[in-house]
Amino acid sequence: MGPVVAFGLRGPFGIPLHFEEKRRKNMTAASHEFMDIRQEIAGIPVIELARQFGTPTFVYDGRLIQRRINDLRVFDTIRYAQKANSNLAVLDLVRREGVLVDAVSAGEVGRAKAAGYVLGGEPPAIVYTADIFDREALDLVVSEGIHVNCGSPDMIAQYGERAPGGEITLRINPGFGHGHSQKTNTGGEQSKHGIWHDQVAECLALASRYDLKIAGLHMHIGSGTDLEHLSQVCGALERVALEIGATIKAISAGGGLPTPYRVSDVRVDIDAYFQLWNATRSRLQDAFGHAVHLEIEPGRYLVAESGYLVAEIRAVKRMGGNTFYLLDAGFNNLARPILYGAYHPMSIAPADGATSLERQAVVVGGPLCESGDIFTQSDGGFVGSRELPRAKVGDFLVIECAGAYGFAMGSNYNSKPLAAEVLITPSGTPHLARRRQSFEDLIRGESIPA
Repeated sequence: MGPVVAFGLRGPFGIPLHFEEKRRKNMTAASHEFMDIRQEIAGIPVIELARQFGTPTFVYDGRLIQRRINDLRVFDTIRYAQKANSNLAVLDLVRREGVLVDAVSAGEVGRAKAAGYVLGGEPPAIVYTADIFDREALDLVVSEGIHVNCGSPDMIAQYGERAPGGEITLRINPGFGHGHSQKTNTGGEQSKHGIWHDQVAECLALASRYDLKIAGLHMHIGSGTDLEHLSQVCGALERVALEIGATIKAISAGGGLPTPYRVSDVRVDIDAYFQLWNATRSRLQDAFGHAVHLEIEPGRYLVAESGYLVAEIRAVKRMGGNTFYLLDAGFNNLARPILYGAYHPMSIAPADGATSLERQAVVVGGPLCESGDIFTQSDGGFVGSRELPRAKVGDFLVIECAGAYGFAMGSNYNSKPLAAEVLITPSGTPHLARRRQSFEDLIRGESIPA
């Protein structure tokens, strides 16, 4: 599905040939600094961070978050999908950089407010985006006048009954999707996300019934996709926008920008991507006769590379032909490998400060009473190995590119406390953004019958 109006010759997936040629010429290696032995994070020795804050601990490099934000400033608005990492210190940092925020629950609205976001504004500082309203969320968006991005016709009706006469945005499922895993694919008929693209007329009738104006459109096809698939969204959104008409004053490219996790990965060409969306916006402006605001909604792209999960190696053991490094961090801290078979770069921080060590193939696992607690697994749960420096008990292993969907997906499985979180501020100061859970935190709220 390509863009509605062709401009120039197009290659595969509808990408203009001059953009595709530029993309191929300008492919650069991923900017993440891949290394076997990591001495420091954002200028601070890993050993010092481990000694000061303990392990396992998530460490976020604030300067790298700033760098990823700067990549996207060509868009009118950057709206952070905070589900990737909703720590208040991270939210405060992106807010100070002028980034607005998306919330997918009442709790995330509360987090945004606690981090300093103020309701209202144009474009709105906080947008609620979901496929349903639970009762708490519906009460909240109505009472506080929060702009809503509706992902189902039922949401339109439920909101219209409570708050007729306002403006809403629609999240449309274009009928196709793509992502680094089927579990992160948010488009197509097997995805629960968004309003199916041929239900637009039904949604227009619903909105009219409640005197709601459809002022914006949003599409997002999946996390970790590529420029070829992302470009298809432009044409799909344009078709829906023309069907709705001139009430549209804002469009959102959604998120899904890929993050480099391997040395062979390349960074997406943001300029080429923006030009595709800007051309779509320009045609809509010509059709509607007024300005159209262009947003992008990154989550993982802003924070993934900034994050490091620092863990201590607590056992080195041989099982047949395999050598295992067993850490004090498990999938209760970082679930992406067990969920998606996700690959994360890894490095060793030797406790004795060694800078050169022989390499060996190792399986990296955690402490949980669960066979799936392996960080070096592929999709489907197949255990693999990684070439890493020889390490011993007491050395530290750093799981990198762990700033997105790490702590946010954390659990207390095996009654393990949630990890600490540390933000190294852009000025280079380590800040304890979240203390490690205590046992008292772990059982707080539980009770035994009398």
